[in-house]
Amino acid sequence: MDNIIIKEAAPEDALARIEYSKKIGSETDNLSFGAEGFPISVEGEEEYIRSVLKDERSCSFFAWRDKEIIGDVSLTGMQRRMNHRAELGITVLKSEWNKGLGSRLLEIAIEYVKSHGIEIINLEVRSDNFRAIHVYEKYGFRKIGASPAYFKIGDSYIDFDIMYLDLRNN
Repeated sequence: MDNIIIKEAAPEDALARIEYSKKIGSETDNLSFGAEGFPISVEGEEEYIRSVLKDERSCSFFAWRDKEIIGDVSLTGMQRRMNHRAELGITVLKSEWNKGLGSRLLEIAIEYVKSHGIEIINLEVRSDNFRAIHVYEKYGFRKIGASPAYFKIGDSYIDFDIMYLDLRNN
């Protein structure tokens, strides 16, 4: 974990984030996109980051090494009667798997929700992504259901587990 800096996303990170999405999308089928990355312009990504920064119940953090994003975590706060919840998204470059970066990013997200009055974190994860599921369970996430055929890649259907972390009693 040498030389890794984790900081909140800023609009000037937009191009690096788009490039990161292409790289990470080409490395794994665990994400909702492939090597094409996010279908968004730099200006669109800048605006998205600005909207996250303005939202008290949402955040986005990037892990950097040598001016390159190597991981990210985001929380998207829900609205109205669901504003005690946030949706988690996390990615880590394959070269960084099994080195603790995912755990570090997850800890940042959990600290963020605790300090912003969010009580429950939701996420969806491929049912066969045992590495990620293990990390989530280590931090207290529980499986509460499954979504059959959540992804379709080619002719293959892939199930997802629905997990959550309830912080109301912590």
